[in-house]
Amino acid sequence: MGDQKPTEPYWALGLELKRTRETRSQTLAEVSGAVEIDVAMLTSIEQGAERPSEDILMLLISHFDLHEEKAAKLWELAGYIDNQKNQQKASQNNVFELAQPVAMLMPMDLRVVYTDMVHVMANDFGIVMNFMQAGGSNVQPLAVARVGMSKDHAKSVLDILQKTLAQTDKKQTQKLLPPKQET
Repeated sequence: MGDQKPTEPYWALGLELKRTRETRSQTLAEVSGAVEIDVAMLTSIEQGAERPSEDILMLLISHFDLHEEKAAKLWELAGYIDNQKNQQKASQNNVFELAQPVAMLMPMDLRVVYTDMVHVMANDFGIVMNFMQAGGSNVQPLAVARVGMSKDHAKSVLDILQKTLAQTDKKQTQKLLPPKQET
């Protein structure tokens, strides 16, 4: 591992990720393609020069199918566990507390994007779904949306989808009676 320098901020994280990739005999191109990042970015992450986003780290953990202890170690090396603890402490020590609920307005795009493919990844931290649209023959599918959620939320979404589909199936199978004939 001569290309890594202990002076890089995320050297230990990069070293763990590189060892994991090499243990599984996977190339940089294979792993970067699986998690949809550039080879250069993965190289920078493995060298410890760059910290992966939480989403990318979750995808790497999922791709390597790491057990819970190793996944937790990677989260800690990336500094995400410490950040969560610090945020919790900060919110507990917050002197300014609102007496009223806060409403947050977020712009919404009301366009509907139809997809014909979905790729689902799950691990102990949650679920990530990549919704894609096929681009025709010999063309890679285009990712149109990416949604992440907790396992509990995913179960409630699944329940809602099943109920909604059951209702639409009932509506389609209802038969109308022929008009009443007068005698």
